[in-house]
Amino acid sequence: MTAIDTLTPDAIAARLSGSPEERAAFVREAADAGVAEAQAVYGQMLLDGIGVAADRKAALGWFVKAAAQHHVMALNMVGRCYDLGWGTAVDRARAAECYRIAAERGLDWAMYNYATLLALGEGVAEDKPAALALLKTVAAMDSGLASAKAINFVGSFAEDGWACERDLLRAAECYARAAGGGDFRGCFNHARMLGAAGEVDAALVWLKQAGARGNAAFLGKAEAWLASSDISAFRTSGVAALREGAAC
Repeated sequence: MTAIDTLTPDAIAARLSGSPEERAAFVREAADAGVAEAQAVYGQMLLDGIGVAADRKAALGWFVKAAAQHHVMALNMVGRCYDLGWGTAVDRARAAECYRIAAERGLDWAMYNYATLLALGEGVAEDKPAALALLKTVAAMDSGLASAKAINFVGSFAEDGWACERDLLRAAECYARAAGGGDFRGCFNHARMLGAAGEVDAALVWLKQAGARGNAAFLGKAEAWLASSDISAFRTSGVAALREGAAC
């Protein structure tokens, strides 16, 4: 076995250019050698079953090892495991603490995840103003999907009047931005607003996007909402668009 720290960048690139199984084997080699980034990546591979059999408990173990070396994303992923019960029992108080520490270190995803728990009062005392402040910070970072998700959540605050004045125009603007940024909840919420404004054809386009991007749990709830909507086109064409996107 070649020592990881003796490999040239070209040699590393060559090892990572193989099959998913070969890449996973190389990342495992680096993880065993104590490379924190490799430990975090290998944990994600185990979580997703990429190049290796999915093993959530083992994934958590690797995230913990990387977090112990101050790998911030790994610490966030430890939080995700405790938040969602991946490889361990659900413990949202522990998840919140992981998110809080990683958020304090500036990680956008941790800020978003911690804000979610603060908004809902899960694992930590409910604090909607603090949640909204964090979400606005992530939204302003313009850091890709994390920012898009934060923008969508800011829209939900505006729509529901949480820690701010109720403002449907602001909500609609946030949902449109979140949808454009690739957030599946943003796509769905943008479609809701378009439908309510009578722009059903445009709404169907975004419902298809929501179907293509959303996870199974979200899609089940979204379809149930559409099926009971006051907008007749949502009950028929809307459900069909969501399913079409999911099938792609």
